[in-house]
Amino acid sequence: MVLSAAKKKWLIFGGGALVLVVALAIALPLTVGKSVGNSEQSDTFRGSSVLDEVPLIDGHNDLPYNLYSIEQNQLANFNFDSDLRLHPVWGPRSTSHTDLPRLRTGKVGGQFWVAYVSCGTQHKDAVERTMAQIDVIKRLIKKYPNDLQYATTADEIEAAFKAGKIASLICVEGGHSIDDRLSVLRLYYELGVRYMTLTHSCNQPWVDASPIDDTTVEKRNLTDFGVKVVWEMNRLGMMVDLSHVSAGVMHHALDVSRAPVIFSHSSAHAMYAHHRNAKDDVLLKLRENRGIIMVNFYSLYVGGSQATIDDVIRHINHIRDVAGVDHVGIGGDYDGVNRQPIGLEDVSMYPDLFDKLAQPDHGFEPWTPEELKKLAGLNLLRVMREVEQVAAGLSNEDPYEVNIPDEDIHAFDPNQSCKTDFTYTPTNMEI
Repeated sequence: MVLSAAKKKWLIFGGGALVLVVALAIALPLTVGKSVGNSEQSDTFRGSSVLDEVPLIDGHNDLPYNLYSIEQNQLANFNFDSDLRLHPVWGPRSTSHTDLPRLRTGKVGGQFWVAYVSCGTQHKDAVERTMAQIDVIKRLIKKYPNDLQYATTADEIEAAFKAGKIASLICVEGGHSIDDRLSVLRLYYELGVRYMTLTHSCNQPWVDASPIDDTTVEKRNLTDFGVKVVWEMNRLGMMVDLSHVSAGVMHHALDVSRAPVIFSHSSAHAMYAHHRNAKDDVLLKLRENRGIIMVNFYSLYVGGSQATIDDVIRHINHIRDVAGVDHVGIGGDYDGVNRQPIGLEDVSMYPDLFDKLAQPDHGFEPWTPEELKKLAGLNLLRVMREVEQVAAGLSNEDPYEVNIPDEDIHAFDPNQSCKTDFTYTPTNMEI
């Protein structure tokens, strides 16, 4: 060890100072040794530390549906800033995973709040019910201005994060919510909706849902009107979400979309064979499209009823290996499912996931800080900006004024190819 001039001066002041110098000489190499070399760095680097630098943006949270089913969308007596695990009604529910204290513990920097209404509303009251869910999301954001900040663009997400707020965005889950009308789609965009999932668990007259893949029914994918829906979303700057759609629709939408698409809450079919997950050929095409798949945590999609955080990590790593690190994100599906993996039970657990991804010796290459930043939110921000740029380039294009053909409506039988609504059981639930 080479002593600095300042440390050399301590030597002339006698034995006490000399002891101090010797102690420094022993201790300092140990401290320095912890900070050099890749292996030593991985021992000290906590993956969750990146969540202090970039926003963790979760693609899908169904809290608004719980507000409807538990509180009838009345917020006066709903205390989102309390620990809802202690609430006599919210606490015992297996589908309640979200409140502000846990969001803060989870270091969430951006959240898409879902305006979901059931497939049973299709061609009935879907539009008015969806409007009510958009309304309750906006009222929730307004009620908690110290924690939540409304956002509609990538820049606004970053501004909210810099202000110490959780950027709060609105999405619609299921194309049945537009009632086969592009005018309704446009109005949703004006109300702040920034992505729409093309289907939920039910087919629509213009698009197939994923349950059809487990049947022998003839597949339609997107009809001509369905393609126009995708193009109108591109023109508006609304992200096209392919979670819940059939495998054929995944391919078809990727072929026709003029902007990157998203999977807001889906996982990898190769890791767990469920029709809600994306196969490798879709992941490869997603890379070409420059889109993103945000990994779903629902146990029955990632590894079965006894799934753990390690199963989710397998899906994340598989997508990184196939599609690339620029095309993966997080879409936990909290409050929309009744069974979460061990180690990811609620929204407070994201830091544990990021810490574990950064650790070595887990059967995969540890994620670097820059890779974790992409996973957390930078990938989604990039996709949003590209969607916004495509819309800007189409700003002179007239809105599509086509109506769905009568023959598509007349030929549509929602009971033929999949359920009109999801069947809720103690072991099988997703909204």
